Amino acid sequence: MVMKKKKRWTRRKRKIVIGLSLFLILYISVTAWHIYKPLPAGISYAGPLHRADDVEMFVDLSYVYDADDEEIQAELSIFDEIYAMIDRAEKFIVLDFFLYDDHFDEEVNFPKLVETMTAKLIRKKEDHPDITIVFITDPINTGYGSYENEWFEQMERAGIDIVYSDLKPLRDSTPIYSGLYRTIFQWLDVEKKGWIPNAMASEAPKMTLASYMTLLNVKANHRKTIVTDQEALVTSGNPHNASGLHGNVALKVKGPVLNDILEAEEAVVAYSTGGTLPRLEVAEQTEGMYAVQYLTEKKILQAMLDDIEKAEEGDTIWLGMFFIAKKELVEALMEAASRGVKVKMILDPNENSFGNEKTGIPNRPVAQEMMEKSGDEMEIRWYNTVIGQYHTKLVVVQTADGTYISNGSANLTERTLDDYNLEANLRVIAPMDSELMQQVEAYFERLWNNEDALYTVEFETYQDSFTFFQRGIIALQHLLNLTTY
Repeated sequence: MVMKKKKRWTRRKRKIVIGLSLFLILYISVTAWHIYKPLPAGISYAGPLHRADDVEMFVDLSYVYDADDEEIQAELSIFDEIYAMIDRAEKFIVLDFFLYDDHFDEEVNFPKLVETMTAKLIRKKEDHPDITIVFITDPINTGYGSYENEWFEQMERAGIDIVYSDLKPLRDSTPIYSGLYRTIFQWLDVEKKGWIPNAMASEAPKMTLASYMTLLNVKANHRKTIVTDQEALVTSGNPHNASGLHGNVALKVKGPVLNDILEAEEAVVAYSTGGTLPRLEVAEQTEGMYAVQYLTEKKILQAMLDDIEKAEEGDTIWLGMFFIAKKELVEALMEAASRGVKVKMILDPNENSFGNEKTGIPNRPVAQEMMEKSGDEMEIRWYNTVIGQYHTKLVVVQTADGTYISNGSANLTERTLDDYNLEANLRVIAPMDSELMQQVEAYFERLWNNEDALYTVEFETYQDSFTFFQRGIIALQHLLNLTTY
């Protein structure tokens, strides 16, 4: 009897071991495939350089005049220009924005970006029924399928096409978790109604467990672009009420580069829902003060590294950045500083996120490491974020031969620059004496020197003993690919 029980237990144990081994093989195979699988066609795009006569810069800033001042000032121009672009459009409007809702917990009179843009687009469609309007966005705006977005529902009723980007064909940036999600969790979507509080805001619609499981993959269509038959604008800002007082920068262009933007956006539409986007008949210029290029995903990183490498002793690199953690870029900036390039960075202190206190990761420990390893050859100041975030993603490399500008949605992190998220930047090559360069320099000098308000504070302001230990946390996050930035 004992022998029979022992044999049954041995057989059961063998089945368990075989079952676990088969699952482990499946898990590893699925995980590996979704790390290295081919990207959808048209993703990670680099358009050609086009000559252009004009590139315009728009800036959003929030600040106080001095340390004792409690009255927040705001200079906001980006979405006013976007509204004007909607008014000027005649044939089509294509938008691609990450965040689009009006939910927030802070008791702040934020700009009504969502309400205003929704009304603008609907009125445009009503007044011009033949105009094509396509709004591409991220499924975060529906709680990953937990609820309907009332603003997009209004637009759809008016005849505007809404495209929710399909994130599953993108590569997995958190493979340890995403491997489990793809083998098990994605099949558990049986709930009909959300019941878990929304992470974005307490009054936002509740989410299902399955939606939270999707959220934990931490991937996004993070782009922030609008293109019409007249012009295009690429920015770091979202039409999201709680983001309305963030610091952001936008660049607006015209000409053949618009078709490159449409081609890159069509790639997202094609693999998400199917369909095409319109094009312009526009001649290529052979002359123009500026050269402009549209870049997405990892092509942003490759161009940026090439541009940083061009900087020599006596040149200057300016950064205005929300997140910086990408190893190759951090090393490229330190190397530039070591060869005599003036590297000056204005960073967000990563102190708050929509009313919630943050730990300072990744910027504070990364900045500390850069300062130590470069022997203080770099200069870093923190933006004085009295409200919101310094959400800018602007990199400017000034050389004797010209200035290389990159601006758009891409933070300097693995998630944004290693073909995980969908991202979009405009790259501009500008002469040093151009109007755009005068605007860029004036912008950085104003913030760096606190010319008329308290925009930035000293590097030491956000450095303490805990910062050193945070460096170990970041190293572990990168080792396990468990970052959220």
